[in-house]
Amino acid sequence: MNFMQTFSKIMLGTVQFGMNYGVANTSGKPSFDTIKAILKEAYDHNVYALDTAPEYGDSEELIGKALSELGLAGRFSIVTKIPSIPDNCHPYDFMEKSLAASLKRLHADCVAAVLLHNEKDDIHIEALKMLRDKGMTERAGISLNTLACKDAGKEADCLQVPASLLDHRFDHCFGHYSRHCFVRGAFLQGMLLMPEENIFVKEVIPYRRQLQALGLPMAELALRYLFAKPAPCSVLTGVETLAQLQENIRIAEMPPLSENLLQKVDEIVSERLPEICVSPFFWKRYKEEHI
Repeated sequence: MNFMQTFSKIMLGTVQFGMNYGVANTSGKPSFDTIKAILKEAYDHNVYALDTAPEYGDSEELIGKALSELGLAGRFSIVTKIPSIPDNCHPYDFMEKSLAASLKRLHADCVAAVLLHNEKDDIHIEALKMLRDKGMTERAGISLNTLACKDAGKEADCLQVPASLLDHRFDHCFGHYSRHCFVRGAFLQGMLLMPEENIFVKEVIPYRRQLQALGLPMAELALRYLFAKPAPCSVLTGVETLAQLQENIRIAEMPPLSENLLQKVDEIVSERLPEICVSPFFWKRYKEEHI
């Protein structure tokens, strides 16, 4: 990619590369050969945006090694993150050290974007921009997670936010054409796709039944709904298998949802679910209170 690196419609989430992740993950962490096959398939089908982080196990190391072996180093727009910044350190020094280590693991001199992984670290966005100005990243952004920080990131070059058919907490972030949005949680960490008897957030079930009644496969409806968000944004989809990626690519190549169908979806979800139901960040508390 040439400066500035762009982002594909689909963004490949790679937390699964480095650890077992997701309430619907039944296959576990993929093998290195599978990771290489996924990255090759992604690149061959114009999916060239990757999301990773130092906290995703050995995801960064595996990406760096795989892209080098595939001859695809420098061909992907990679987004990584800065872990939570400790109180007893100099923020810039901590971020510089963290990013330098990520670049080494990724076999890269620069990445397309670096996000503050903890939304409360938004106070350090200007220090992160100094690393951008130093040439270590092209964009300085933040990953948002809760309504408590819904207005953070105003000075960021880019944002990562959760959004899905049932999660509309950050809809106000879309359509700001001066910054890119990376959208995670398309399948509500798999809760929109798993067998109904496995759904532990029971409030989700009646909404999902109504959405299923619209007649489209749930994965297709969930992704195409997000693809209709105002540009510029990329929809992040994590995969453990090559088949999952191929299915996501197939859906991404489909035409947009009709205005009539979008309206029906919005009517179904007009009454918003509380944050504790749609945010994995709060699901431990949900289980303590309801299960």
